[in-house]
Order: sequence, then structure tokens, then C-alpha cells
Amino acid sequence: QVQLQESGPGLVKPSQTLSLTCTVPGASITRKDDYWSWIRQPPGKGLEWMGAIRSDGSTAYSPSLKSRTSISRDNAENTVYLQMNSLKPEDTGVYYCYVDDALGFGYWGQGTQVTVSS
Repeated sequence: QVQLQESGPGLVKPSQTLSLTCTVPGASITRKDDYWSWIRQPPGKGLEWMGAIRSDGSTAYSPSLKSRTSISRDNAENTVYLQMNSLKPEDTGVYYCYVDDALGFGYWGQGTQVTVSS
């Protein structure tokens, strides 16, 4: 079973940049056909897929967030990163790291709260 651990600053001011990390202790983030996503949930709303990085390092983004979002990884550290700039109050929510593995199983992190407020 894969364990994912998100971490981040918690509180960010509007217009600033958010940086989140997803660490995967004891597992590789470059296994063939694994698909690592960032998903968020604003308060009182449903889940929103933000983007993902594939095992080959290529990325895909939600069209609505593409201009502000970047996903990357550090293979040696088994860490996947999310960076989002020009934050707005409506970016407030719980941010999750999620992986679909090659066998079709999905694993979630516990989520990290992000509040955008001055």
C-alpha cells in the first residue's frame, strides 16, 4: 500500500505563490504507468482535479488552472510538488495528493488545508 503525505504552509496571502509537497516514503514515484495528481476541494464544494505528472515526467493540467499551476517531482526524494501562483481567496480548500497505479488502485493523502487570506 502506498502512503502519501502532503504538507504546505496552511495560510497564504492573496497574490502570493503556494508550494505544496507530497512525499511518498518507502515507494517510488517513477513506477511505470503511475499517474500522480493534485486534487482540491473548496469548502462546501466537490473535488476538483488540478493536474498530474505521469511516470515519464510529462504533465497535464486542468484548463482553468493551467496558467497558474505547475507540477514537478524529485525522484531522489520521492516527492511530488505543486506550485500555484497568483492565489485568490477562492483557492482556499483542502489539497490532496492522489496516485493511480498501474494496477488500477488509487491512493489518497490525508490532505492539507490551504487558506488564502490577508
